[in-house]
Amino acid sequence: MELSYDEYKTLTEQSPILIWRSNITSECDYFNERWLAFTGRTMERERGNGWAEGVHRDDFDRCLKMYLDSFGQRKGFEMEYRLRRHDGLYRWILDRGAPFYDEAGVFAGFIGSCIDITEQIEARMALFKAKEKEIRKLRQLLPICSHCKKIRDDRGYWSDVDAYLLEHSDTVFSHGVCPDCRLKYYPGYEKEK
Repeated sequence: MELSYDEYKTLTEQSPILIWRSNITSECDYFNERWLAFTGRTMERERGNGWAEGVHRDDFDRCLKMYLDSFGQRKGFEMEYRLRRHDGLYRWILDRGAPFYDEAGVFAGFIGSCIDITEQIEARMALFKAKEKEIRKLRQLLPICSHCKKIRDDRGYWSDVDAYLLEHSDTVFSHGVCPDCRLKYYPGYEKEK
């Protein structure tokens, strides 16, 4: 069964993804209804390079370079960037674009689709932060001998706690004898009054 023009239009306009098209000059000339609803902008404002006004400034140069490089080489691309939604919030977008050709096989521009991947990016960032926290925690572990209390350094050498702390911190300390050790090691010693 072949789809009618109206059925194709419905599929394109109401698809749950954002769809765009650019012409042979690399300027965009079409956005589906989902794109326009997402950005809250009109087709006229998005056309040409107007759509790029919604790209987060920290992502703009990278996105533009990837798009233009891929366009010039007539090869597909995939990139992630933040796009401003109609409510002013930036959402992470996964944008995939590919060259398309007319019936005669002549390059006619690019067609692309985007999906909102904000939740995946946030989960990825949370996982990264959790891993970094765990790494910091592991780096703070000191292998210490349970008997003599020497500490093993990263090279596998064992050194006295005093020497290790002197080398790895700005701590200044003095030596003394705690009450328990005084009783254990100096049983005849009585504290002067």
